[in-house]
Amino acid sequence: MRLRAALALLAAPLAFSPSLAQNAAPVAPAAPQAVPAPAPAEYVYVALTVPQGVVTLALDKIHAPLTTANFLKYVDARKMDGAVFYRAMHLDHDPAQGLLQGGVRNGANLLPPVAHEPNSRSGIKHVAGTVSMARFAPGSAQADFLILLSDMPSLDARPGDDGTDPGAGFAAFGHVASGMDVVRTIWSLPRSATKGEGVMKGQILEQDVKIISARRTKAPPAGQ
Repeated sequence: MRLRAALALLAAPLAFSPSLAQNAAPVAPAAPQAVPAPAPAEYVYVALTVPQGVVTLALDKIHAPLTTANFLKYVDARKMDGAVFYRAMHLDHDPAQGLLQGGVRNGANLLPPVAHEPNSRSGIKHVAGTVSMARFAPGSAQADFLILLSDMPSLDARPGDDGTDPGAGFAAFGHVASGMDVVRTIWSLPRSATKGEGVMKGQILEQDVKIISARRTKAPPAGQ
Protein backbone atom coordinates (compact mmCIF):
# COMPACT_ATOMS: atom_id res chain seq x y z
CA MET A 1 0.00 0.00 0.00
CA ARG A 2 1.30 3.31 -1.05
CA LEU A 3 1.09 6.02 1.61
CA ARG A 4 0.39 9.57 0.57
CA ALA A 5 1.97 12.38 2.60
CA ALA A 6 -0.17 15.46 3.16
CA LEU A 7 1.57 18.71 2.25
CA ALA A 8 0.61 21.84 4.24
CA LEU A 9 0.64 25.02 2.17
CA LEU A 10 1.33 28.17 4.25
CA ALA A 11 0.42 31.59 2.87
CA ALA A 12 2.00 34.68 4.51
CA PRO A 13 -0.54 37.47 5.20
CA LEU A 14 -0.15 40.60 3.04
CA ALA A 15 -0.46 44.12 4.50
CA PHE A 16 -3.20 46.16 2.82
CA SER A 17 -2.34 49.69 1.59
CA PRO A 18 -5.14 51.89 0.14
CA SER A 19 -2.64 53.90 -1.95
CA LEU A 20 -1.21 50.76 -3.49
CA ALA A 21 -4.69 49.45 -4.15
CA GLN A 22 -5.66 52.63 -6.02
CA ASN A 23 -2.61 52.51 -8.31
CA ALA A 24 -2.72 48.79 -8.94
CA ALA A 25 -3.67 47.76 -12.46
CA PRO A 26 -6.62 45.38 -12.75
CA VAL A 27 -5.50 41.79 -12.81
CA ALA A 28 -6.82 39.70 -15.66
CA PRO A 29 -8.27 36.36 -14.61
CA ALA A 30 -5.92 33.49 -15.15
CA ALA A 31 -6.64 31.39 -18.19
CA PRO A 32 -7.91 27.92 -17.31
CA GLN A 33 -5.24 25.28 -17.62
CA ALA A 34 -5.87 22.60 -20.20
CA VAL A 35 -6.34 19.11 -18.83
CA PRO A 36 -3.78 16.84 -20.51
CA ALA A 37 -5.31 14.16 -22.69
CA PRO A 38 -4.91 10.61 -21.41
CA ALA A 39 -2.09 8.63 -22.97
CA PRO A 40 -3.33 6.55 -25.90
CA ALA A 41 -3.46 2.82 -25.37
CA GLU A 42 -0.85 0.57 -26.95
CA TYR A 43 -1.87 -3.05 -27.23
CA VAL A 44 -0.04 -6.34 -27.25
CA TYR A 45 -2.19 -9.02 -28.86
CA VAL A 46 -2.36 -12.61 -27.65
CA ALA A 47 -4.20 -15.40 -29.44
CA LEU A 48 -5.68 -18.11 -27.21
CA THR A 49 -6.41 -21.22 -29.24
CA VAL A 50 -9.12 -23.49 -27.81
CA PRO A 51 -11.08 -26.36 -29.39
CA GLN A 52 -13.94 -23.96 -30.14
CA GLY A 53 -11.76 -21.46 -32.05
CA VAL A 54 -9.44 -18.54 -31.29
CA VAL A 55 -9.88 -15.72 -28.79
CA THR A 56 -7.59 -12.74 -29.38
CA LEU A 57 -6.87 -10.51 -26.40
CA ALA A 58 -5.69 -6.90 -26.65
CA LEU A 59 -3.54 -6.15 -23.58
CA ASP A 60 -2.98 -2.51 -22.64
CA LYS A 61 0.73 -2.13 -21.88
CA ILE A 62 0.45 1.63 -21.31
CA HIS A 63 -2.31 1.82 -18.70
CA ALA A 64 -1.81 -1.59 -17.06
CA PRO A 65 1.92 -2.26 -17.56
CA LEU A 66 2.50 -4.53 -14.55
CA THR A 67 -0.48 -6.77 -15.18
CA THR A 68 0.15 -6.97 -18.91
CA ALA A 69 3.82 -7.84 -18.35
CA ASN A 70 2.81 -10.56 -15.89
CA PHE A 71 0.41 -12.16 -18.37
CA LEU A 72 3.00 -12.00 -21.15
CA LYS A 73 5.53 -13.82 -18.96
CA TYR A 74 3.17 -16.80 -18.92
CA VAL A 75 2.58 -16.52 -22.66
CA ASP A 76 6.23 -16.18 -23.65
CA ALA A 77 7.34 -19.02 -21.36
CA ARG A 78 4.46 -21.13 -22.76
CA LYS A 79 3.16 -21.62 -19.24
CA MET A 80 -0.31 -20.62 -20.46
CA ASP A 81 -0.34 -23.61 -22.83
CA GLY A 82 -2.51 -26.23 -21.18
CA ALA A 83 -4.29 -23.72 -18.94
CA VAL A 84 -8.06 -24.11 -18.87
CA PHE A 85 -11.31 -22.21 -18.78
CA TYR A 86 -13.17 -23.77 -15.89
CA ARG A 87 -15.70 -21.30 -14.47
CA ALA A 88 -18.77 -19.80 -16.15
CA MET A 89 -20.49 -17.43 -13.73
CA HIS A 90 -24.08 -16.55 -14.66
CA LEU A 91 -25.53 -13.72 -12.58
CA ASP A 92 -28.53 -14.75 -10.49
CA HIS A 93 -30.59 -11.68 -11.38
CA ASP A 94 -29.82 -12.05 -15.11
CA PRO A 95 -28.47 -15.42 -16.30
CA ALA A 96 -27.61 -13.84 -19.65
CA GLN A 97 -24.86 -11.86 -17.92
CA GLY A 98 -21.69 -12.95 -16.14
CA LEU A 99 -18.07 -13.85 -16.73
CA LEU A 100 -15.77 -16.64 -17.87
CA GLN A 101 -12.72 -17.54 -15.77
CA GLY A 102 -9.61 -19.43 -16.77
CA GLY A 103 -6.04 -19.88 -15.68
CA VAL A 104 -3.05 -22.06 -14.98
CA ARG A 105 -4.00 -25.04 -12.81
CA ASN A 106 -0.54 -26.65 -12.74
CA GLY A 107 1.19 -25.22 -9.67
CA ALA A 108 4.62 -25.87 -11.17
CA ASN A 109 3.86 -23.29 -13.87
CA LEU A 110 2.85 -20.50 -11.51
CA LEU A 111 5.02 -17.40 -11.16
CA PRO A 112 5.19 -15.02 -8.15
CA PRO A 113 2.12 -12.80 -7.69
CA VAL A 114 1.93 -9.46 -9.45
CA ALA A 115 1.39 -6.14 -7.68
CA HIS A 116 -2.20 -4.97 -7.80
CA GLU A 117 -3.05 -2.36 -10.47
CA PRO A 118 -6.52 -1.08 -9.55
CA ASN A 119 -8.57 0.22 -12.40
CA SER A 120 -8.93 3.50 -10.51
CA ARG A 121 -5.33 3.96 -11.64
CA SER A 122 -5.45 2.33 -15.08
CA GLY A 123 -8.79 3.80 -16.11
CA ILE A 124 -9.87 0.52 -17.73
CA LYS A 125 -13.49 -0.13 -16.81
CA HIS A 126 -15.12 -3.50 -16.29
CA VAL A 127 -17.43 -3.57 -19.29
CA ALA A 128 -18.45 -6.40 -21.63
CA GLY A 129 -15.34 -7.90 -23.23
CA THR A 130 -12.90 -6.63 -20.58
CA VAL A 131 -10.06 -8.93 -19.49
CA SER A 132 -9.19 -8.69 -15.78
CA MET A 133 -7.19 -10.62 -13.20
CA ALA A 134 -8.80 -12.86 -10.61
CA ARG A 135 -7.39 -12.52 -7.09
CA PHE A 136 -7.85 -13.03 -3.38
CA ALA A 137 -6.16 -10.15 -1.53
CA PRO A 138 -4.74 -7.26 -3.57
CA GLY A 139 -1.35 -8.33 -4.87
CA SER A 140 -2.16 -12.07 -4.91
CA ALA A 141 -3.03 -12.44 -8.61
CA GLN A 142 -0.94 -14.92 -10.57
CA ALA A 143 -2.40 -16.53 -13.69
CA ASP A 144 -6.19 -16.68 -13.28
CA PHE A 145 -8.05 -14.20 -15.44
CA LEU A 146 -11.62 -13.16 -16.19
CA ILE A 147 -13.40 -12.30 -19.43
CA LEU A 148 -16.59 -10.33 -18.88
CA LEU A 149 -19.73 -11.22 -20.82
CA SER A 150 -21.49 -8.07 -19.61
CA ASP A 151 -20.78 -4.78 -17.88
CA MET A 152 -19.86 -5.41 -14.22
CA PRO A 153 -19.12 -2.09 -12.52
CA SER A 154 -19.09 -3.87 -9.15
CA LEU A 155 -15.59 -5.08 -10.09
CA ASP A 156 -14.31 -1.50 -10.46
CA ALA A 157 -12.24 0.02 -7.66
CA ARG A 158 -13.86 2.70 -5.56
CA PRO A 159 -12.82 6.20 -6.66
CA GLY A 160 -9.55 7.13 -4.99
CA ASP A 161 -8.78 3.57 -3.86
CA ASP A 162 -5.21 2.80 -4.84
CA GLY A 163 -5.14 -0.86 -3.95
CA THR A 164 -6.50 -1.50 -0.45
CA ASP A 165 -9.50 -3.69 0.35
CA PRO A 166 -12.36 -3.18 0.77
CA GLY A 167 -12.91 -1.40 -2.50
CA ALA A 168 -9.64 -2.14 -4.33
CA GLY A 169 -11.50 -3.65 -7.27
CA PHE A 170 -9.86 -5.89 -9.83
CA ALA A 171 -6.98 -5.28 -12.23
CA ALA A 172 -8.48 -4.87 -15.68
CA PHE A 173 -5.74 -4.94 -18.30
CA GLY A 174 -7.29 -5.31 -21.73
CA HIS A 175 -10.22 -6.57 -23.76
CA VAL A 176 -11.22 -9.22 -26.27
CA ALA A 177 -10.25 -7.94 -29.72
CA SER A 178 -11.90 -10.84 -31.56
CA GLY A 179 -13.53 -14.13 -30.67
CA MET A 180 -16.28 -13.06 -28.26
CA ASP A 181 -18.48 -15.62 -30.01
CA VAL A 182 -15.98 -18.29 -28.91
CA VAL A 183 -16.01 -16.91 -25.35
CA ARG A 184 -19.81 -17.05 -25.28
CA THR A 185 -19.81 -20.62 -26.63
CA ILE A 186 -17.54 -21.76 -23.78
CA TRP A 187 -19.52 -19.76 -21.21
CA SER A 188 -22.73 -21.49 -22.37
CA LEU A 189 -21.38 -25.03 -21.89
CA PRO A 190 -23.00 -27.25 -19.23
CA ARG A 191 -22.09 -26.51 -15.63
CA SER A 192 -21.81 -29.01 -12.80
CA ALA A 193 -24.40 -28.93 -10.04
CA THR A 194 -21.92 -30.32 -7.52
CA LYS A 195 -18.47 -28.95 -8.40
CA GLY A 196 -17.14 -25.88 -6.63
CA GLU A 197 -17.45 -24.58 -3.09
CA GLY A 198 -19.17 -21.57 -1.62
CA VAL A 199 -20.03 -18.94 -4.21
CA MET A 200 -18.33 -21.07 -6.87
CA LYS A 201 -20.79 -23.94 -6.50
CA GLY A 202 -22.86 -24.34 -9.65
CA GLN A 203 -20.47 -22.12 -11.63
CA ILE A 204 -17.87 -24.74 -12.58
CA LEU A 205 -17.98 -26.19 -16.08
CA GLU A 206 -18.74 -29.89 -16.29
CA GLN A 207 -15.65 -30.26 -18.48
CA ASP A 208 -12.69 -27.88 -18.51
CA VAL A 209 -11.89 -26.23 -21.85
CA LYS A 210 -8.19 -26.47 -22.54
CA ILE A 211 -6.16 -23.57 -23.92
CA ILE A 212 -4.15 -25.41 -26.55
CA SER A 213 -1.75 -22.53 -27.07
CA ALA A 214 -1.29 -18.86 -26.15
CA ARG A 215 0.91 -16.83 -28.50
CA ARG A 216 1.61 -13.19 -29.28
CA THR A 217 -0.02 -12.26 -32.55
CA LYS A 218 -0.86 -9.33 -34.80
CA ALA A 219 -3.94 -7.16 -34.37
CA PRO A 220 -7.01 -8.83 -35.85
CA PRO A 221 -8.67 -7.18 -38.86
CA ALA A 222 -11.08 -4.40 -37.94
CA GLY A 223 -14.65 -5.51 -37.47
CA GLN A 224 -13.91 -9.02 -36.23
